Amino acid sequence: MKKLALYLMLVLFSASVTAAPPRQSYIKVTVTPDHADWCYTCGEKPTFSVTVTDCSNAPIKDAQIYYEISEDFLSPLEKGDKVLKDGTITFTGHTMKKPGFLRCRVWAKVDGKKYDECATAAFEKEKIEPKTVMPKDFVEFWAKEIEKSSKIALLPQLDIVPEKCTPKVTVYSASFQCFKNGTRMYGTLCIPANYDGKCPAILIVPGAGCRSRAGYYTEAEKGFVTFEVGIHGIPTVMKDERIYETLKNGSLLNYPSANVDDKDNYYYKRVFVSCARAVDFLASLDFVDAERIGVMGGSQGGALTITTAYLNPKVKCGAAFYPAMCDLTGYLYDQGNAWPYLFNNKKLATKERLETVKYYDVVNFARSLNSSLPMWVSYGYNDLVVCPTSIQGAINEMPQQPELLVVPQSRHWTYPEQDSARSKWMMNQLKK
Repeated sequence: MKKLALYLMLVLFSASVTAAPPRQSYIKVTVTPDHADWCYTCGEKPTFSVTVTDCSNAPIKDAQIYYEISEDFLSPLEKGDKVLKDGTITFTGHTMKKPGFLRCRVWAKVDGKKYDECATAAFEKEKIEPKTVMPKDFVEFWAKEIEKSSKIALLPQLDIVPEKCTPKVTVYSASFQCFKNGTRMYGTLCIPANYDGKCPAILIVPGAGCRSRAGYYTEAEKGFVTFEVGIHGIPTVMKDERIYETLKNGSLLNYPSANVDDKDNYYYKRVFVSCARAVDFLASLDFVDAERIGVMGGSQGGALTITTAYLNPKVKCGAAFYPAMCDLTGYLYDQGNAWPYLFNNKKLATKERLETVKYYDVVNFARSLNSSLPMWVSYGYNDLVVCPTSIQGAINEMPQQPELLVVPQSRHWTYPEQDSARSKWMMNQLKK
């Protein structure tokens, strides 16, 4: 069994819907495959060209690099150190015999400071097959949970937050009862200030972590009600931001694996059901058009977009950036390891864990989507947090292929143009 590369354990998981790309640095490492679209057939040997330059694009002579070539999220096939006499080098000789991704990652050390970049070749990605198993009672399991939660009164509460309001958007701290009596979900509700009649609405589901939710103004200024939720049952608007940091590093530190050995009490059961009920909450508001509700999110939020789109038929469209929690057992079969890396050690693959994740693997929700439901997905081949193998595997299982925007060079963030494309697509889907 190939071992998960150590660096993956050090990666922080994005808590935002769409994380921003990093600022450019003075020293630039460039890794480029020899196919412009980064796509290859199985058995082809890509050539990766590496350059280390300064901000004027002049090669850095005698630059020292460390490199690794590996299949997606698996241990290196080749690694080593090189000194680039003229600031450039090429790597070749490796390929893939099965559909998947092959990554060349390079770290450069210049004047004691490290810089890194990578490029990832895609091999017949449309043929990637997830390893997760669909339980025979998957539909019944979730139908039962949704039915139980539907009997819980929403008891909505909206409290205006004056300091967050603008001339175009009125902002509320909102909550509603869900999952069971006494359990509430909180979020930040943005309403067009001068709305006329019923508005379309967008539910924004969060990336991993614990933080405040500032509210999603972009679409609200264009006439959409937006509701950005948190998943941990705590207010998303608190003056003391230290509370979120305390929870993140304390009781919520390892929440993605909490009770993962018990499918009836796994942490994400309440989360999945609550997100589905958030759609019901939006539909209950007298200024929302219940026939025009979409859901969107990135990372963990991408996963929640797909699960919510399946669990609540009121959802009319869904847009997911680099969805996590797909093909959770893939690593046990030498396939890219999906966040939250529940099986990065095969000793963790207990009977109980394996049974639980069948019901929470986003691949199984992707398989179960309504074939007429419009979906949009965007990701990058260079993602080092959510492995592209798992994302593409879930896409391949959807009964209707989504509108797909692949930006190969992006990592676990999006370019502004990606979000603009998402916004345009979603607004078109929710038009009257």
